[in-house]
Amino acid sequence: QVQLVESGGGLVQAGGSLRLACAASGSTSSSYVMAWFRQAPGKEREFVAGISRTGIPTRYGDSVKGRFTISRDGVKNTMYLQMNSLKPEDTAVYYCAVASSWPTVAVTTAPYDYWGQGTQVTISS
Repeated sequence: QVQLVESGGGLVQAGGSLRLACAASGSTSSSYVMAWFRQAPGKEREFVAGISRTGIPTRYGDSVKGRFTISRDGVKNTMYLQMNSLKPEDTAVYYCAVASSWPTVAVTTAPYDYWGQGTQVTISS
């Protein structure tokens, strides 16, 4: 079992920055592929960024490339998402996820078997 707790969401103006964190605990959580997804009202859950077990490579959704950076701290068992140049269309609930038996970063939700409760990110124009 892996438990995931997100933090760092909030309300910021367009152009601002936020840093999300996902604290993982449980069975060898530091050795799993991890990712961030987001879901806006009325839309499907969307891949944002993912990071391999070792931290390299990383992968990003097209809409966030160049603005968001994913990282992980193996000692703290925590994954981060640094979000810069935020836009109103980034508004969503952001979820962290773990794929406990998948070897690489996947952009679909199916390989991810553990999810956090989500943290709201709202960007005002």
